[in-house]
Amino acid sequence: MSGPAPHWRAGVAMTAQSLPNHWWTPLTAAFWARDLPGYLVGTALVLAACLPLERLMGSKRFALAAVLTQLAGLLAAEGFWVATRALMGDWAREMSGTFFLGPSAFVCGTAMAATASMGTLWRRRFRLGLFGLLILLALYNGGFADLARLGAGAAGALLGPVLLGRRPRLVRPVSSRHEGRVLVALLVAVSAVGPVVAGLAPHAVGPLSVLRYLFTDIRPVDPQALQAICAVPAQHRDCEAAHLQLRAGAGAIFMAIVPSFLLLLLAEGLRRGRRFAWGAALVVQAGLSLLALVVLVGVLQAAGPDTVAGELVDASQPGHSTQPVALVVPLLVPVMIFGVLLACRRLFPVTAPPGTYTRLGLQVLGLAVVLGLIYIGAGLVLSAGFTPVPALADLVADAPDRFLPLGFTVDVPPAFFPESTLAVLLYEGVGIVFWAVTGVLVLKSFVRPTHPRHGDDKDRALAILTSEEGSSISWMTMWTGNTYWFSRDERSFVAYRVIAGIALTAGGPVGPKSLTAAAVEEFYGFSRSHGWTPCFYSVSADVRDAASGLGWDSVQVAQETVLPLDTLSFTGKRFQDVRTALNNAAKAGIRAEWVRYPTAGLGIQTQILAISEEWVADRKMPEMGFTLGGIDELNDPEVRCLLAVDAQQQVHAVTSWLPVYRNSRIVGWTLDFMRRRSTGFRPAVEFLIASAATSLKEEGCEFISLSGAPLARVTPAPPPDGTPALAPGTAGLDRLLDRLGSALEPVYGFRSLLAFKTKFHPRYVPLYMVYPDSAALPGIANALTRAYLPDLSLGEGFRLVRSIMSERVGAAGRAARRQN
Repeated sequence: MSGPAPHWRAGVAMTAQSLPNHWWTPLTAAFWARDLPGYLVGTALVLAACLPLERLMGSKRFALAAVLTQLAGLLAAEGFWVATRALMGDWAREMSGTFFLGPSAFVCGTAMAATASMGTLWRRRFRLGLFGLLILLALYNGGFADLARLGAGAAGALLGPVLLGRRPRLVRPVSSRHEGRVLVALLVAVSAVGPVVAGLAPHAVGPLSVLRYLFTDIRPVDPQALQAICAVPAQHRDCEAAHLQLRAGAGAIFMAIVPSFLLLLLAEGLRRGRRFAWGAALVVQAGLSLLALVVLVGVLQAAGPDTVAGELVDASQPGHSTQPVALVVPLLVPVMIFGVLLACRRLFPVTAPPGTYTRLGLQVLGLAVVLGLIYIGAGLVLSAGFTPVPALADLVADAPDRFLPLGFTVDVPPAFFPESTLAVLLYEGVGIVFWAVTGVLVLKSFVRPTHPRHGDDKDRALAILTSEEGSSISWMTMWTGNTYWFSRDERSFVAYRVIAGIALTAGGPVGPKSLTAAAVEEFYGFSRSHGWTPCFYSVSADVRDAASGLGWDSVQVAQETVLPLDTLSFTGKRFQDVRTALNNAAKAGIRAEWVRYPTAGLGIQTQILAISEEWVADRKMPEMGFTLGGIDELNDPEVRCLLAVDAQQQVHAVTSWLPVYRNSRIVGWTLDFMRRRSTGFRPAVEFLIASAATSLKEEGCEFISLSGAPLARVTPAPPPDGTPALAPGTAGLDRLLDRLGSALEPVYGFRSLLAFKTKFHPRYVPLYMVYPDSAALPGIANALTRAYLPDLSLGEGFRLVRSIMSERVGAAGRAARRQN
């Protein structure tokens, strides 16, 4: 069986020039294939993908999506070719000579449309993976079919929400640090795999396919043929080309793609937030940028006399020319990725334990020395297998080249060539073994636990924190981003970060309570000596009182909810909701299980990450930081996680608890991370908090803190039914904060969070912000915004303002309707 006969292929196949004469081909192309393998692959694709997609979407929606995305994808490819054929040189010319047949376009389109029916997390994963593949093929392989599939996928992503009665979202902001890491890692991975795809594809013509020359396009050549070519002086250039092709064995091909291999390893490190991977990726991209510059200069110089009317003529392919921009733009890709990595530096703060990369460097150096000695020694033994026979000096001079990526040695003809099988294995194997072992060592450094703390200041702060006394949020001082100040007597410390001249603290001084006032005054002098304005944020009344003695102002910024455990008992009518959650969990077979995230099994870690990412992805704004922990803060052996787990080991919800020390003993725990699976047990969080209180009471703890709710508070005497009554402040700043809390409620839900916590009938403890000068309030507000939302973009800021304004308008409209 074969595809349509050549004389009537134009009537069923879609090409860049089919329209308008063959207007029906965008549809008929889906039912044909090029040959028997094409029919088999297309049938398997339809059976494997379309049957489950139809069950997910329904027959009518599936059929509509298939037809519309098939048309949209092929018309988009045609429109792109028409719009860019005057600019893209060879790419447009190559596309015009190819045709599209098969079901792959509508399969991609319906798959993308079906993602609108998926949960948030899987929708994002599926779209990232499929779009990454389609974009890679379009940019590097660049055939008409690749563009059609990309167009169909994009159309499906827009059509899916419409089929479900929703508005499509053209752009969704990056909502978490983890998502940002995944996107950067995906960009680096695509940039690594793309040139390899272009090098392996026989007719790659995409706009970035020229990047394969950074890794060299090579073909095997027989050594005897090489000698014959090089024996003729007039064939000097052919001899050099043959030298290069000789290196194209399996080992040489691996050495040619070493930069891609390294970038894929580093992409995994970037996904994990590793700072070393970020720095190494910068170095690799800088090297590729330099190599790209060398390649570009070489191509332009070689083109010299053949450069006509601003085009580069390919002498090997008569009639083919390339616009200079078609070479320059692709070779700027490493420079662009270098800039992206620089701009996203804050996404990669995770460092390995002390000494990890010192050991790695010594191991790699030792490996290189050992393999180099093996190469020299074995080369002397096998010297008869090389042409010409190398001397000791030749082997020593050639040894470093065995470890270099092929693209960096392309202009250096080798002094000798391997001929025998053992000589070829030695010649090619040294580099393979070196980079394979190096890759394993690098990958192991990325999965090495990061929880061991490093740095003298953090170790000193931890010693004070565990031996003295702090507040319920003092463990947050151990989080990334803080700098440490120590009192003169080394008994107290303050964790702070400087943002635009504001020294913003994470809580109050940690140390003996009797020295709080002295620590506040001393830190004030330290800040002023550096030209900073200090601001103690989220502190208790004793810190406020100590600061007021210095003439500072204060404002309440949150309300902490504390459950004393010595008298806690979930009995009586007021705990009815809590008991209902406990009873329903028991009926559903759900239990509470304590784990430590760094030592939890991979299955548990994966589920926690999935729950967190789903929760973050559903929010309109990025994930907050500073005193609000995320996944990164779970990765600490001192932090405990309480999970709601059913009989099938599915995690329904997760809460994390930070230790509270007093005199070298844990006296309480503070709730930090609190997230639930959208399709899981609904009162799972209530169940976990109640279970934690009961369990920690049995362990002898004095209290648990449910943390503070920013910009939300209750009156000193809550109503009998426990419902929080939000009290307007008396001072102007209090009123402003009340209004801000009301405006931010639809976006972040701080007041709803406080209302949720009241069902446990806690003791309310006000938390304050204290500052020396009211004139610094605008700067403090800016510092707080940048601390909580360090990655807030201008567009996200506008969306936040728009959400606030729309809520205010809605509230005003509701009030007017009530008055009428």
